Amino acid sequence: MVPSTVASRKPRAAEAGAIAIERKFHALGLREQQDFVLHLPLRYEDETRITPIARLRPGFPAQVEGDILRSEIQYRPRRQLTAVIVDDTGELQLRWLNFYGSQHKQLTAGRRLRARGEVRGGLWGLEMVHPRMSNADAPLPLALTPVYPSTEGLPQPTLRKAIDTALRQTDLSDTLPESLRERYDLAAFEPSIRLLHAPPPGVAEADLIERAHPAWRRIKFDELLAQQLSLAAARAGRRSKRAKPMPLSAQAGNLMQRLCQALPFDLTRAQQHVCGEIAEDLGRTYPMHRLLQGDVGSGKTVVAAMAAAQVIDNGAQVALMAPTEILAEQHYRKLSAWLVPLGVRIAWLSGSLPAKVRREATTAAAEGTVQLVVGTQALVQDHVAFHNLGLSIVDEQHRFGVGQRLALSRKGEEGRLAPHQLHMSATPIPRTLAMTFFADLDVSVIDELPPGRTPVRTKLVADARRDEVLMHIAQAARQGQQAYWVCPLVEESEALQLQTAVDTYEAMRTDLPDLRIGLVHGRLAQAEKAEVMRAFREGEIDLLVATTVIEVGVDVPNASLMVIEHAERFGLAQLHQLRGRVGRGMTESVCVLLYQHPLSQVARERLRAMFETSDGFEIARRDLAQRGPGEFLGTRQSGLALLRFADIELDAAIAEQAREVAAWLRKHDPQAVAAHLARWMRGREDFLRT
Repeated sequence: MVPSTVASRKPRAAEAGAIAIERKFHALGLREQQDFVLHLPLRYEDETRITPIARLRPGFPAQVEGDILRSEIQYRPRRQLTAVIVDDTGELQLRWLNFYGSQHKQLTAGRRLRARGEVRGGLWGLEMVHPRMSNADAPLPLALTPVYPSTEGLPQPTLRKAIDTALRQTDLSDTLPESLRERYDLAAFEPSIRLLHAPPPGVAEADLIERAHPAWRRIKFDELLAQQLSLAAARAGRRSKRAKPMPLSAQAGNLMQRLCQALPFDLTRAQQHVCGEIAEDLGRTYPMHRLLQGDVGSGKTVVAAMAAAQVIDNGAQVALMAPTEILAEQHYRKLSAWLVPLGVRIAWLSGSLPAKVRREATTAAAEGTVQLVVGTQALVQDHVAFHNLGLSIVDEQHRFGVGQRLALSRKGEEGRLAPHQLHMSATPIPRTLAMTFFADLDVSVIDELPPGRTPVRTKLVADARRDEVLMHIAQAARQGQQAYWVCPLVEESEALQLQTAVDTYEAMRTDLPDLRIGLVHGRLAQAEKAEVMRAFREGEIDLLVATTVIEVGVDVPNASLMVIEHAERFGLAQLHQLRGRVGRGMTESVCVLLYQHPLSQVARERLRAMFETSDGFEIARRDLAQRGPGEFLGTRQSGLALLRFADIELDAAIAEQAREVAAWLRKHDPQAVAAHLARWMRGREDFLRT
């Protein structure tokens, strides 16, 4: 008889194990049965055949079967378990760098086993490192074995068992009418999902891996359709909400008109057109939700000022949020220069302000004694409230997390009224991205630069010529030009071995004692940063050594030279933004991209793109192809990947069809819409309202 204490321990241990497994499922986003159904394989292993050892090829996965010739624990160069397996054609070494004693006991000489893994070329011939082992007496599977995305401590057999259970217990009926499936040549859902989880014999592995099989096409279509339905619902939801209409005043001398007359420049035709679109939106009874895109230096800030003037003229408040203090302060200075002389009261709010100043700003916003509040993400803190927020403006919207953008949009919601929203981006949205992730937005584009912007010449220079570049910069500075020198790190990193901004600054002060050299980076106190930037703007600094804090929001017309160190380490969008800091005056501007050999293929393509084009839309298209949509969307901070299976570039044709089907279903089959969203979204829709 088992003692009661021992018997009680077993259920408790089993229960604890089940809870631990459940937590690991949750970490993968697997909570409901439908989540397991849509948890599709990353790849497949071909365990249906045995490869003779003599036919193994380095770099390719394989499965072998043979007898263990010997095994031992070695201690040089480090502790490891090795074994040699033989078949009729040759020998293969197996090696484990991390292992348990029980594994060593299993590798007794003479035992027959199967080993699966990637074949490598070792010091003493071919080998497999950390192969998976199984009993050679077990029958070979008839089909490919799926390998699922997992997490530490969650073995594949456990995942497969849970997914098999979900496939048996979940309703897999089709959400699309048969007529639509036939019209768009779509496979049925249930056989598609079952095939991807358990490919039958004869299915081409390449079609599965490359997601070219008709089953994959159906899954990608369904995912894109769910996205289009959600975006359409988000748009309809906003149209059903109420907002205070803020019409453009017909009276002479309104704030917008006075602002336009006071500006020291004329608006371009593109700016005038965009201002008209926004003015019309603000006059409606439902909230505006517009994305304003324009390349670096196209004049988005003045368009935002026009929109703010229209809202303030209607007695409401405006909030403008920017991702960095330098950019937010740039907006604050520009808007103050334009609007304060016209009687507009403006407040500045950031986390680095003294507590007393922050309290005064938040009190003024809550009481309505200020009409425009400019700041960083400090604007979305819980204690910040507005008396009558009519318009929220988010600049460089992709640099904020989804949750932050959502929080600001909710600040002005009172009862049934919601604020108007204007998002701005200097990173143009490629067409395929606009068609998918931004399909619920009204999009305005400033497609021309203001007069006086000069083209920037881009030069690619190897780091070996660094001294030559420095001499050119010094010569230009002595002739009255100003320059930026951008470094990617603040402190030394042995792993990356990059030249730091601090070290560069100290070296340049020594090498160029006659130049006035400044330093700015993200770890400086805000007051120090502000003082350095003021001195640079006013021509008191010849050469500014900086990190990427100057990526956005810095406007110094006399700065005509830009050097970016280790340019191969930067993303395309970031390089384009940095390059946009020059070319703002009448002097011909140059951007030098210093790079180190050897260059990876991605880095080579990135630098080539910068050399070949200054078109922001083309840069954005290439950046999307290289890095995916995360940089444009800001979804990285939300922890939510809205597309798991479809590729917005490769599957653009499928996305077009999904848009057509979404429109048809919303009009003719609302039950199918509800069923499809229930299967695919389950709570993700709220992120789409940002």
